[in-house]
Amino acid sequence: MNEILSLFSGVGGIDLAFENVGFKIILANDIDSFACQTYQMNFPTTKVLCGDIKKITETELPDFDCLIGGFPCQAFSIAGYQKGFDDIRGTLFFEVARILKAKQPQVILLENVKNLVSHDNGKTFEVILNTLKELGYYTRYMVLNACEYGNIPQNRERIYIVGFLDEEKANRFYFPQPIRLTKKLSDVIDFENKVDEKFYYPESKFPRIIKEMNKFNDTNTLYQWRRQYVRQNKSNMSPTLTANMGTGGHNVPLIKTQFGVRKLTPKECFNLQGFPKDFILPNISTAQLYKQAGNSVCVTVLERIAKNIYDIMSFNVVQAVRKNPSLSS
Repeated sequence: MNEILSLFSGVGGIDLAFENVGFKIILANDIDSFACQTYQMNFPTTKVLCGDIKKITETELPDFDCLIGGFPCQAFSIAGYQKGFDDIRGTLFFEVARILKAKQPQVILLENVKNLVSHDNGKTFEVILNTLKELGYYTRYMVLNACEYGNIPQNRERIYIVGFLDEEKANRFYFPQPIRLTKKLSDVIDFENKVDEKFYYPESKFPRIIKEMNKFNDTNTLYQWRRQYVRQNKSNMSPTLTANMGTGGHNVPLIKTQFGVRKLTPKECFNLQGFPKDFILPNISTAQLYKQAGNSVCVTVLERIAKNIYDIMSFNVVQAVRKNPSLSS
């Protein structure tokens, strides 16, 4: 009752959350070979199909109880052109629908950007919900912020869609309540020690940024380069991490330390997504690692959702055993 198929797995942020509460990932898929490399290092016993989901046939998939996935969000993101289903990435939702129709898992969890709800005046989201309804799923959805629901100092709002084939189970499901933010930036970012020189901004190459940063004295918060000026994040939270942080440009989070101005390290970005300190990062380019962190999810938010799903599914197993004790033997 707890086996999972993971689609658009990335490095496994959703998968990690579900495993932490008792689920078992039996198969994962992603098209990004670098993400698959990171995934396999951290989930060595999970079979990974690295390749295009459109080339995966239903017959080669095992039976599973739950489907999870953060289908590509660039088509709906306010950071992109918001083309939605006109973008090839947007149509990948229908690959999820294809697999749902063939395999009919008991429960699904889908994650995407907040803007999915309002894209094209809500028409895109309506198509998604209606498609799931036609497939027999009773859905619940909610936008949750990592800083309010995951105890992570990052302002990251995402839409979560949960669906059950069983209406009674859907009626018992609830999204987690907000919790107090106790984790500080200093718990996930190293403001005190020197890191690799490549993460610092030399004044010779970035005179404008350094000039702007010299206007500030706070060495325990984050700043953002906004094309023409630097903005201090007075909320003491990180802005939403993005996949293009490794390419420079605006909105890149910066910190000011006694060793100079620098961007966050990839490990710090993973920390800001709620990944555990022992999560393994492979020896690949930092640009790829920034992309992986920015494309991932807040693990601690997903873990709270996954726990509620697990409790519902486990409750039915317990009830069945109570009615027929021979099932437990």
